[in-house]
Amino acid sequence: MHTGQLLGSGRTADVYALDGSWVLRRYRDRTDTTDELAVMSYVGAFGFPVPRIGPPAEGARPSDLVLQRLSGPTLAEALLAGALGAADAAVLLARLLRELHAIPPRVSTNPNDCVLHLDLCPENVVLTDGGAVVVDWSTASEGPPGLDRAMSALALARTALDPGRPSGAEVRTLLSALLAELADDGGAPAGDLALARARRQASPCLTELERARLDGAVELVLECAP
Repeated sequence: MHTGQLLGSGRTADVYALDGSWVLRRYRDRTDTTDELAVMSYVGAFGFPVPRIGPPAEGARPSDLVLQRLSGPTLAEALLAGALGAADAAVLLARLLRELHAIPPRVSTNPNDCVLHLDLCPENVVLTDGGAVVVDWSTASEGPPGLDRAMSALALARTALDPGRPSGAEVRTLLSALLAELADDGGAPAGDLALARARRQASPCLTELERARLDGAVELVLECAP
């Protein structure tokens, strides 16, 4: 099928413009998107802010997603530009996690489980004129909400420890603010943090250097917890 202008590339997928309203997200490893589409449709039905899902494009692959084209910076870009402070960003991330975890599981019969994004971090929140929208549901699952909070905290800690990121100090401030916001919800419990570390360790997307920083990231989360 014809793809338009390349808008961006992540670790696993490329995003192309189809027109002014829709984009095509294509996984380079041809990951099947059936489950991702299902969870996006499910949480969207509860009013959670996800991109609208478009009709399958002619000649689309199972690894293709046609999604609403969003206009606005990511939360990470807004923080870097100084358009939003760490305190406000922490409130937003905590609210999104809280609202997502209020949604009952789609498959699990465990009453303590909920829908998990498992990578709800500033890079995956787009600030549109209509409000924040959460993208990239490829890792979504179901389980205890503490695991999702731990994954978000660990993502921030990994970013803070990345020597290639000039904003490490600011990210630490955001991490501390987020953990403070999540404290009444249970924060990032040590057990869930260990599960989050193991999940990241097993990810084929991480480089060896990133894996080597995981222990330091866990320590930073524990250090920043209130």
